[in-house]
Amino acid sequence: MTITLEAIAYKTAKRGIMKPAFCANVTLERGVENDIFGRPGKRQVTVMSKQQWQTACQQIDVDLDWLTRRANLLISGYEFSAADVGKIISIGAELKLQITGETDPCKKMEMAHTGLEQALTPDWRGGVTCRVIQAGLIQPDDSVNID
Repeated sequence: MTITLEAIAYKTAKRGIMKPAFCANVTLERGVENDIFGRPGKRQVTVMSKQQWQTACQQIDVDLDWLTRRANLLISGYEFSAADVGKIISIGAELKLQITGETDPCKKMEMAHTGLEQALTPDWRGGVTCRVIQAGLIQPDDSVNID
């Protein structure tokens, strides 16, 4: 199955709204360009699976925009699990991210919609945290490899 980058987003303020991007420069120093939380570390970039997001939304019987999750990148064609920690996500020609752990859903998800925090908790539905190991320019429809 082909894995594809579906969408990119960032936030410029803590608790700020997520802003979609048509492309983004992702760097070792800043993560996703303009994102307030992009500083170096284990949670520099967050990546979510479209399929896992849809599963969580189906569980609570609501169709929410992926931006509700507040992740930086949305991919399709792959579902994350604990076995992915340490793997490399390659996006487009250059970008390489190392998966550092699970993105734990927080109270912001419950504030966004009743039941969403609990729906995102099982099976890594909330996505993964990553650190940038090689910078690159990305855009939706870029191919993604995870290994």
